[in-house]
Amino acid sequence: MIHHQRTLLIDASPEAVWAVLDRFMHIDEFAPLVKSVDALTSGDNQVGSKRRCHFDDGNSLVEEVTQWQPNRGYRVRLLDTDPMPLKEAYAELTIRPQGSRQTLVEWSMDYRVKYGPMGWLLGQTMMKMMMSKVLDGNLKGLADKVQAGETASVSAA
Repeated sequence: MIHHQRTLLIDASPEAVWAVLDRFMHIDEFAPLVKSVDALTSGDNQVGSKRRCHFDDGNSLVEEVTQWQPNRGYRVRLLDTDPMPLKEAYAELTIRPQGSRQTLVEWSMDYRVKYGPMGWLLGQTMMKMMMSKVLDGNLKGLADKVQAGETASVSAA
């Protein structure tokens, strides 16, 4: 598997960051490439929860939670990844307090690319560049969403 990760230090408490991430079926509220989400399961977010993410280009994929740790993060397995060149893929988000008012968020991808050795090379080059842009966009969107929520909470107080 190829591993790729990006991190961002967010000026917000871990609780504020988790409040956004805990809304698992609403990733479209901050991930810039996700146009909409269909909840494929109901009830509490937990191992086995599934969502279908739709993208502007008309493609979609399903994400199934394989690990769920409240206030710490979660891991999903990507399913229905056609037409992407992926055999297998996982995404993981982890949050770590950095003092009382900052949170380090790590978003990683572990993936295996189709097409044998050529796929591996594609995964190490083009896919990593593409994933960096996606993960960085998601992290920035998360930070903006969290900080907008904290500003609204302070203004309401």
